[in-house]
Amino acid sequence: MNKFLSFILILGFVVIFFWQFLLKGLVPIPADTIVGLYHPFRDFYAKDYPRGIPFKNFMITDPVRQQYPWKNLIIELEKKGQLPLWNPYTFAGGPLLANFQSGAFYPFNLIFFLLPFPTAWGFFILLQPFLALIFLFLYLDNLKLDKRASILGALSFAFGGFSISWLEWSNVIHTVLWLPLILLSIDKIISTKKNFQFSVFPGLAKRSGAGNFQFNTWWLVLLFSLLSSFFAGHLQIFFYVSIFSIIYFLARWIQYGKNPKVLWLFLILNSLFLILTFAQWYPTFKFIISSARNLDLASWREAGWFVPWQNIVQIIIPDFFGNPATLNYFGVWNYGEFVSYIGIGSFIFVLFALFRKDKKTLFFVSALLVSLLFALPTIFAKIPYKFNFPFLSTSQPTRLIFIADFSLSVLAAFGFDYFLKTENKKKVIYVLSIAGILFTGIWLLVLFNTFSLKEVAVTKQNLILPTILLVINSLLIIVMAIVKNKKTMFALSLFIVLFLFFDLLRFGWKYTPFTNKDYLYPNTKAIKFLKENLGNYRYMATDSRFFPPNFSIMYKLQSLDGYDPLYLESYGEFMAATGRNDPNIDKPFGFNRIITPQNYHNSLINLLGVKYVLAFENLDNNPGYKKVFSEGETNVYENLNVLPRAFFISNIYSSKDSKDTISKIYKYKDDLRTNAVVQGFSSNKKYNNGEAKIVNYSENKIEILTKNNKEGFLVLTDSFYPTWHAMIDGKETKIYKTDYNFRGIEVPKGNHNIEFYITLF
Repeated sequence: MNKFLSFILILGFVVIFFWQFLLKGLVPIPADTIVGLYHPFRDFYAKDYPRGIPFKNFMITDPVRQQYPWKNLIIELEKKGQLPLWNPYTFAGGPLLANFQSGAFYPFNLIFFLLPFPTAWGFFILLQPFLALIFLFLYLDNLKLDKRASILGALSFAFGGFSISWLEWSNVIHTVLWLPLILLSIDKIISTKKNFQFSVFPGLAKRSGAGNFQFNTWWLVLLFSLLSSFFAGHLQIFFYVSIFSIIYFLARWIQYGKNPKVLWLFLILNSLFLILTFAQWYPTFKFIISSARNLDLASWREAGWFVPWQNIVQIIIPDFFGNPATLNYFGVWNYGEFVSYIGIGSFIFVLFALFRKDKKTLFFVSALLVSLLFALPTIFAKIPYKFNFPFLSTSQPTRLIFIADFSLSVLAAFGFDYFLKTENKKKVIYVLSIAGILFTGIWLLVLFNTFSLKEVAVTKQNLILPTILLVINSLLIIVMAIVKNKKTMFALSLFIVLFLFFDLLRFGWKYTPFTNKDYLYPNTKAIKFLKENLGNYRYMATDSRFFPPNFSIMYKLQSLDGYDPLYLESYGEFMAATGRNDPNIDKPFGFNRIITPQNYHNSLINLLGVKYVLAFENLDNNPGYKKVFSEGETNVYENLNVLPRAFFISNIYSSKDSKDTISKIYKYKDDLRTNAVVQGFSSNKKYNNGEAKIVNYSENKIEILTKNNKEGFLVLTDSFYPTWHAMIDGKETKIYKTDYNFRGIEVPKGNHNIEFYITLF
């Protein structure tokens, strides 16, 4: 079997998996949850679907609440020739590029410049398993494995549990898929036998022959792969990729003679990597320091933070505890964090790999064991959380399933290769016996309900197909061990690969939604009303079933809510005090990475610029609110006391620290139109209440025309952030952190053109 046919087969697998997208135009994204779960979209379709449009998988909502809106916004800004620095549509404004998950610099964002966004999204998702298949196949093929074994390993990786559960997030698997190409580059570099003739950097070396040129090319491939993995947009997964790659490099470097020049050049390449990625990691690091990311610390003791011991069974039986797509999942939250399925056929060949006695097998067995050691709730896994290690203590260790799945996939390829090439087939008896005993034991435990399973019937049902697949694969392996005809063996080996694909295809299709493009953020009457009337004000909702966080980005509507692991700590504190109706900013806030303010009674809502409130209930009896629109169950109320986005105040009150600031804000909360609290600012001036008019409001720049008879102090109720700057008539002026979370500047008397603008650093 040659490489060309292997690539055709790989392409065929991807086309079959994505046929609904390629032939029917259905998009691989859970858009059905938009119209099936939330208002006013349910109101929009209520005539035909009074109970809401059915949706496939309730556990997959993040792609429509995070990745799709963020990617849409950054592409829109990049098309205008702007850096996507700021998102004004959530959290009363916050960094966009610096949140890292937007993946602003990822090379394959180019797709979104060439195709309509929903179509580009489909191909962006399709690229993940396709590139994962290609890259792992090339890596395994370079290790001189049989091409059938290389395809089997690549299939397990590209369509295995981790890849399928995170497929529609887009940034996770795009980060992961570069790992095999990184390992391939390392192997090509380390194993080069030619003499090294380098100056400062391999690209500047004298070209003394074809071998030297090949060496330089693979350095570039390694650098590009690292950059792509980093820019794809998932920092935790990239951290695992980089640690794995470094350990692999050192293992190979030692194995091939510890050439000091190679080590030196590897250090230079990583230094270059840090320089080239500075525009991403520095803003992200700066944002993390100002964020409330450390609130995740409160969650590590809860069930589901680590992979529960019992969920190891999902390596071979993915739906042992049911499946959210069939609404019968009864395991620990959440299914997608724990599933590490690689296919029954691949699992059998992992057992074969254990009979190999070579350093490569030892390396990947060790990687598997270490990843599970830190993903499961072991003593070692808990150390970073007990001692509050930076970065690690806020990262959920279940994502280490990625390393486990990758290692299992490589070991499956090693095992299949071993089986195909070894003359002694006696190991078949041991391997199939182990697999048979394991499945028999699981069946007995379930039949006698040893684990006190809540839904024994579900588990029994979901054990049937894996057992059938075990029997089929076992029979194929036994026949291959008996027959001597090469053509028959070749055909049977292809059947094994195809059965694995069928197995993973069934698993992947069951979990993965493909949905109608029309369900992607449809325009309803209520949304149209907000778009026409909201202007530079914000909206909020009294119920989480309205407009979930980040949907506002798709409609260019500004809101108080937001969903992001990174958000400004000062905003979180301000919203905690608002929700409590008390100047209390103590942690925990009562929310984590999702902020959905619902306390419309607090007068601080006026300062936040909330002009409209969405509600199911009747707010007519609440002073200051007037019903102005309705659509189905969605009622829109206008806040008659809302403050403008930009306004002048008369009095400034200085405060000494955060608690003093929030206390004084509450003291003057009913008169923040004329009073402001500024921490560390001392002034006895009496300011003039002039006029301020926003003439241009965009993501990265705000222009305001002002007019006042005396010196004034202008408040802009957008979140304060140090990369924002202000100019008055072209001259830089200082921005003061005002009213705890917002911006304020002193403005001389007269008519002025004021510009707020944001920079990268």
